[in-house]
Amino acid sequence: MNSGEVAGLHWATAQPTRLRWEDGIIRQLELEPRPLPENIWLAPPLFDLQVNGFGGVDFQRDDFSAADLSRAVHALRRAGCGRFLFTLTTVEWPRLTARLARAAALRAESEDLQSSIAGWHIEGPFLSPGPGFRGAHDPALMLDPAPDKIRALRSLTGGDPLLLTIAPERPGALEAIALAVSLGAMVSLGHTDATAETVRAAAQAGATGFTHLGNGCPRELDRHDNILWRVLDGSGLTVSVIPDRIHVSAALFRLIHGLMPAEKLVYVSDAIAAAGAGPGRYTLGALELEVGPDQIVRLPGQPYFAGSALRPIEGIFRAAAMLDVPWRKLWRRMSDLPARFMGLNHELAEGGPASFCLLTEKAGGGLGDLRLFARGRECLPA
Repeated sequence: MNSGEVAGLHWATAQPTRLRWEDGIIRQLELEPRPLPENIWLAPPLFDLQVNGFGGVDFQRDDFSAADLSRAVHALRRAGCGRFLFTLTTVEWPRLTARLARAAALRAESEDLQSSIAGWHIEGPFLSPGPGFRGAHDPALMLDPAPDKIRALRSLTGGDPLLLTIAPERPGALEAIALAVSLGAMVSLGHTDATAETVRAAAQAGATGFTHLGNGCPRELDRHDNILWRVLDGSGLTVSVIPDRIHVSAALFRLIHGLMPAEKLVYVSDAIAAAGAGPGRYTLGALELEVGPDQIVRLPGQPYFAGSALRPIEGIFRAAAMLDVPWRKLWRRMSDLPARFMGLNHELAEGGPASFCLLTEKAGGGLGDLRLFARGRECLPA
């Protein structure tokens, strides 16, 4: 029988808390009257809006299998991430839709994949082809977001949560944003050099997010007018950043936190197959990427980053170090806040799934042991 109980300090309140579950559902979540160790914490799993692959599994392939997806899911769980958006990047349109259809079909056949793959993120091909702004995306394969393409993506994903990253300066983009929102999709701006006026127009059309600010733009920008300032200067968008100290410097990371409303800033890993798999050479679709001991993912011979090798749990602790705050103050930026952005509930609550993390904190504030339970079953090391 899938039942049990655990106890730890609640991540948000620091109150001793006991969680009991039966049949994979939380039946009781209550204060624990007895004292508990001060270094064991109970928290919801992390939620990642942007995963391109993980644990040696590349989602940007035509032949991934259910076993591949399951391997990536379990590797993500060992990194503290219980739910994520399966992300596809720029490729020929027929191949993109075929990959999406394949992933949706495999997910539909597995309850375990359904519980982990919360939805879909399409990052391309509706992006800026400009140098730096395109990142590692092939500009020759980029397209304008025509209505038939927006409808095709919505049809392939049914009623699942769907996030589209769009550069709003592309022809027809504002109309496409309004259409996508009317069909129940979410729209995030990204890989864009849109003017401040166009950013505002995109928000008025229904865009609500911005994809990995500080990435998908040139290394050198105009100090008076650039995409960072246009987004941070009151755009009202929910901004995601990659908290790895690589894509965004510690100084800029702190500035973003100082400028953004607390509820409008979330973290993403932008992970590729290299994440959770160590240094080496990996694929991102047709690209061969190099990952060094510094965990920086690069196109060989080029300065551009291409995704990240960040494990979600490492992102939380790196962010805490950059901001010099306890990790608990940042946990929601990669758990309930991104889930809420997608219209999903990801909190620990009675009647909800018994999916949670049990963390042991080291004396110096670093991560000790990490255990993740998915619907009451612990994800054990491979």
